[in-house]
Amino acid sequence: MAILEKKSSQHSIELEDKYGAHNYHPLPVVLNKGEGVYVWDVEGKKYYDFLSAYSAVNQGHCHPKIVGAMVNQAQTLTLTSRAFYNDKLGEYEKFATEYFGFDKILPMNTGAEAVETALKLCRKWAYEKKGIPENEAQIIVCENNFHGRTTTIISFSNDPVARKNFGPYTAGFIKIEYDNLSALEQALESNKNIAGFLVEPIQGEAGVYVPSEGFLAKAKALCEKHNVLFIADEVQTGIARTGKLLAVDHENVKPDILILGKALSGGAYPVSGVLANDTIMSVIKPGNHGSTFGGNPVAAVVAIAALEVVRDEKLAENAEELGQLFRSELDKYIKESKIANLVRGKGLLNAIVINDDEESETAWNICVALKENGLLAKPTHGNIIRFAPPLVMNREQLLDCVSIIIKTIKEFEK
Repeated sequence: MAILEKKSSQHSIELEDKYGAHNYHPLPVVLNKGEGVYVWDVEGKKYYDFLSAYSAVNQGHCHPKIVGAMVNQAQTLTLTSRAFYNDKLGEYEKFATEYFGFDKILPMNTGAEAVETALKLCRKWAYEKKGIPENEAQIIVCENNFHGRTTTIISFSNDPVARKNFGPYTAGFIKIEYDNLSALEQALESNKNIAGFLVEPIQGEAGVYVPSEGFLAKAKALCEKHNVLFIADEVQTGIARTGKLLAVDHENVKPDILILGKALSGGAYPVSGVLANDTIMSVIKPGNHGSTFGGNPVAAVVAIAALEVVRDEKLAENAEELGQLFRSELDKYIKESKIANLVRGKGLLNAIVINDDEESETAWNICVALKENGLLAKPTHGNIIRFAPPLVMNREQLLDCVSIIIKTIKEFEK
C-alpha cells in the first residue's frame, strides 16, 4: 500500500511536469492536507509549514472560521460581477476601511492586480490633482523589488529571470537603491513629475531585507515635502506578519496608498485591495478600473473573517514575540556556524543567509534536507532561505522548528 501511495506522489509531479507550464520549480513534495501550522503529503508525512504560501496563510491552514464563512457564502451567492450590488461588499468595505484607517478600498483579487491598481490610481491622481502633464508622470521604485510579474511590474524589476525576453517594457519608472534616503531625495528634487514612491517596507523576495531604522518614516516625510504619494506594498509584509498589523506601523507611517493581498483572505481565496483616502480615491470613476471577480460576495465574507481572526487571536503580538525568540535562538547557533552567516527579519518574516554564492545549490539542498526532517521552506536568490510560518504557531512548536533547522544545517557544516 505504501509503495502505491508513493507512486501517487510521483504521479502528481509527473502530471504537472507534462501538462503544466514550467513557470515554477517546487520542492519535491506533494501536499494534500493542511491544518494550522502543519501540512501533510500524499504519503501521510506531516510537516511544519515554514513558508505559509508566501505569507498568505498567516491565520493557519484551513482556519475553521474562514473556511466556514467561505462555504456558507458559496452555498448562497458566489458572483454577481459589479454590474449589480451585492449585500456583502459594502459590509466588507466598511469593515476593512475602519480596520486599516482609510476612507475607501478598491477590491481586487491578486497581489499583482492590486499593485497595478495602485500604479493607475497614483498616475491618475498625479494628472488630475497634482497637475503633472499627462503621460509624463514618473513613479520611483527600489532596486531588487518584487511586486509581481505583470508586464508593467517586470518593467521596473531588475531580476533578469523575470524580465528577459518579455519586452518592450513599460516606461515611467525611476529605480533607486533600497534603503537609500539620499537617492530618494535626489530623485525627488531633480524631477518635478514624480507622482509616487512605491516601496516594500521589507523586501521579502529579495531575501527579507529590513531597511535601516527610520528609513520608512524619513521617506514618507520626503514624499510629503514634494507632494508625492507614498505607496506601501504590504502584500507579503501586511496582516500581522512582521509583528505589527502592517510593517509600516513599526515606524508609525501612514501610507497614502496601501496595497494588500495574500493573508487578506487567510489563503482561502484570492482577495486583494488598495486603500486610500477620498482625496486620492475620488479620481477613480466608472469604467476607469475594475474586475469581474473583484469584490465578489465570497471574497468579502472571507476577508472579514480573516481580519477578525488576526484581531481576535492577537496574531501580530504572537508574531512579534515568537519572531524575537526565533532570531535569538538561531543567533546562538550562527555565532559558531561556518555555513550560516546571519539571521534577519521582523516578526515571523525571517531569513538565514547561507555562506555560499547565489549560483550554488547549498540552500536548495538544505531545504530538501529540511523537508526530510519535517519542515518545509524554500530558498530565495540562491543562498537565502526564507522562514515564514503561520502566525498561529505557539512557543513549543517554534522551538521544535528551531531544533529541526539547526540540526539540518549542522549536517552541511564542513
